[in-house]
Amino acid sequence: MRISIAQINSTIGDFSGNREKILAFSRQAEGAGADLVLFPELAISGYPPMDLLDQDCFVEMNIRTLRILQRELPRGLAVGVGYVGRNPDSVGKALVNMYGIILGERLVFEQVKTLLPTYDVFDEARNFESARKWSVFELKGERIGVAICEDVWRETETPGTAYMRDPVRQLLDQGISLLCVPSASPYVAGKLKIRRALAERISRRGNIPLIYINAVGSNDSIIFDGRSFIVAPEPAGSGDGCSLRASARAFEEELVTWDSAGPVPASRGKAPEKPGEAPGGAGGPPVGGLSGEELDILEDALVLGIRDYMNKCGFSRTHLGLSGGIDSALVAYLAVKAVGKDRVVCFSMPSRFSSPGSRDDATDLADNLGICLHTLPIEPVFTSFLSSLEGVFENRPFDLAEENLQARIRGTLLMAYSNKFESMLLATGNKSELAMGYCTLYGDMAGALAPIGDLFKTEVFALCRRINARAGGKAVIPEAIIAKPPSAELRPNQKDEDSLPPYEELDAILRLYLFDNLEGAEIAKQGWDSELTGRIIRTVARAEFKRRQAPPVLKVSPRAFGMGRRMPIARLVYET
Repeated sequence: MRISIAQINSTIGDFSGNREKILAFSRQAEGAGADLVLFPELAISGYPPMDLLDQDCFVEMNIRTLRILQRELPRGLAVGVGYVGRNPDSVGKALVNMYGIILGERLVFEQVKTLLPTYDVFDEARNFESARKWSVFELKGERIGVAICEDVWRETETPGTAYMRDPVRQLLDQGISLLCVPSASPYVAGKLKIRRALAERISRRGNIPLIYINAVGSNDSIIFDGRSFIVAPEPAGSGDGCSLRASARAFEEELVTWDSAGPVPASRGKAPEKPGEAPGGAGGPPVGGLSGEELDILEDALVLGIRDYMNKCGFSRTHLGLSGGIDSALVAYLAVKAVGKDRVVCFSMPSRFSSPGSRDDATDLADNLGICLHTLPIEPVFTSFLSSLEGVFENRPFDLAEENLQARIRGTLLMAYSNKFESMLLATGNKSELAMGYCTLYGDMAGALAPIGDLFKTEVFALCRRINARAGGKAVIPEAIIAKPPSAELRPNQKDEDSLPPYEELDAILRLYLFDNLEGAEIAKQGWDSELTGRIIRTVARAEFKRRQAPPVLKVSPRAFGMGRRMPIARLVYET
C-alpha cells in the first residue's frame, strides 16, 4: 500500500483556507499513486482552538467543511483528517477531538481521541470528551488503527500525569497491522529524539509500522515543527531493530509518500552532521544541551514563529527598537530572516546615557542586515517629562522611576509607529529578564510578540555566536555587541550584573526552578548558594504581575512563560 503524509500548516478558524490545503495535498497524493493520505490532528479547525469551541458557529463551520471535503476529495483516495466532532455518546462533554477517514464521498471511519492532556500548553479536557471505544479501519488488506497525538505519549511519564487507559494496547489487541498517529505536537528543543524513540518502541512492541503525522506552523505562542516520519520493524531475520522509512522536513509543509512493499532504506540510525561540520557544530560548547545543529533548528523555529504570527494576524511589516545590545540584535536578525529586510524597520532611540559604542553597533548591525534604521533621540521628551514631574517628585534623587521613564518613552514612540503604519512591534526581552522582572511594563515590554522571550540570556549568546560562526566570513552580528557586558543604559555606567546575578549562574538556577520544579533547598543541595537561590525564587514570584501583561512569547523550551506556566499573581512567596 502507498501511504502519503500531508504535513500542512493550518490556521485556526480558516476553514476555507485549510480546506483548500487539504484538497491540494490530497490531489498531490493521488498523483503520487497513494492509496491513503493522512493529515495532522485537527487539520480542519487548526490547533489549539481553545475556547472558540464554546461558539457553536465555529463547531458547525468545522463540520460543514468536513462535509464539503467529502464531495470534493478524489474519489478513489482514502483521506484521513482531524476535526472537531460532536460527542457520539449521550454523556460527557458535547465535543470530541476526532479523526476520520473519507473514501468515495463517505465518512467511512471515525476515532475519538482518548487521552486529553492538561499540562503545559494543553487544556483539552476543558472542552473534549474522551474515547470509550477503539475501532480498526481496513484498507488494501491492512488493519489500520488511529491513536491521536497524546494517545501514544502515555508511556513518557509526564510529571503529574497518569492515564488509566492505554489506547495503543487496545488497538494492538485488535490485531492492527499499521498504526497512524495524527498529531499537533509542539516544538521543543530536542523533542524529535523523544518522539522517534517512543515511536520505535511501539513499532517494535507491536511489530507494525507507525506513521507519525505532525502539524507544521505556528499558532500564537506554539510552534509546530512538522518532521513527520514513518518507522517500521526490520525484516524477519534482521534482528529486533526498527528503521526510519520516511521523514518530512522541519518547519515546512510537505507531502511524503511511502510504499509499504518497498525496500528498506540502506541507511540507519542518526543522521550525519552537516558536511564539513564537527560534531556539535561551531560556536562553542552546547548550551542547555543544544548542539550546533540543534541551535540551527532553534533558529528555524523562531523564524517560522515570527513569520506565521505576522501572516496569521494580518501584518505585512514589523519593527523594533535597536539598542546596540545583543537581544535586539538577535530579534532584528530573526525578523529579517522571517519576512525580508524590506519589511523590517528599526529605531535607535538614544538618551543621555546611551554610549557612542552602542549607537555605532546598532548602525553596523543595520548595515549588515540591510535594514532601515531611524534615529529618534529621546532626550527632549525625557527632559520635558522630568520637568512635568518635578513638583510631584519633590526633588528626590534619580532612581528606578527615571530609568523606567526612558523605557516608556521608547515604548510610546514605537507604538506610535505601529499605529501610523500598521506595523507589528516586536519586543526584545529574553527569558532571564522576564523571569527576574528586569524589564519595564509599557516600555521595553511593549509589543505584539516576544520572539526570544523563551530563550535564556546564555542561549541568546550561544545562538548569536552560532549565527556568526555559520556565516564563515564577516560577522553578521558585530562582535562588539557579543563581547560587551550587557547593559540597559538607563543610568551612568549601568551593567545588568549590578541588579542581576551573573547570567551563567542565574540561568542555571532558573532551569532547575522553572523546568525541574525544584525548590530553594533542593537547588542548594546541588551546590548553589542558598541565599542567591532564595533571592532568585522570590524575585521570580514578585515579577509575575509583569509577565501576565507581557506579549506572547514563542515557546521553544519545556516550560515557557504564559501558556506553559500559569501562576497566581497575588500569593505568599513561600520558601523551603
